[in-house]
Amino acid sequence: MSRPVVHSLREQIREHILEGIVSGRWQPGERIVERRIAAELLVSQTPVREALRELESLRLIESAPNKGVRVRDLTAADLKESYPVRAGLEAVAAELAADALAEDVSALEREVAALRTADLAHDSEAQARHTVAFHREIVRASGNSVLLHTWESLGIEVWTTLSIRWLSPEPRPHAEDHAAIVRAFQERDPGIGELLKRHVLSCAPRI
Repeated sequence: MSRPVVHSLREQIREHILEGIVSGRWQPGERIVERRIAAELLVSQTPVREALRELESLRLIESAPNKGVRVRDLTAADLKESYPVRAGLEAVAAELAADALAEDVSALEREVAALRTADLAHDSEAQARHTVAFHREIVRASGNSVLLHTWESLGIEVWTTLSIRWLSPEPRPHAEDHAAIVRAFQERDPGIGELLKRHVLSCAPRI
């Protein structure tokens, strides 16, 4: 079963704020007012506060006493920082998941099929969503809950969305790169960990 795109009200609000940052509704340095978002979305301030706290932990926004919450002035270097960490984690995950995925790659194949559709439609939102889902399936298949928790804590979905939609204005296909990884699992490629590491690093923003 595929993972739902949104799990909670907090995530919906987080996506709303993230979309505002990506689209330029809130410019770097501009204040994000909690009560205005709550009024706009017809929700209480509590889930808005939770969403803002999550985005702050991911270093997308910053808060200061008497100044409120503001959008950080992000650069390609900021977006690139998490990729070497992510690459290392996913290399380990691939090696741990190799036997399981050699037997059954159906979850990965579903995401590749969705990526082909997204590529044809030049749908960057769907590209980001299914790219993340593909990599999450590999980490989940490792069977290591500590690894999965650490990977999730990097805010992969947020950073991937920003990298694809913000720093890659020209659409590019994503399905074939991921299909190659599926084939490597099926063929029990002994270098699968290094292959996935190189793949993740190749997706990092260029600076």
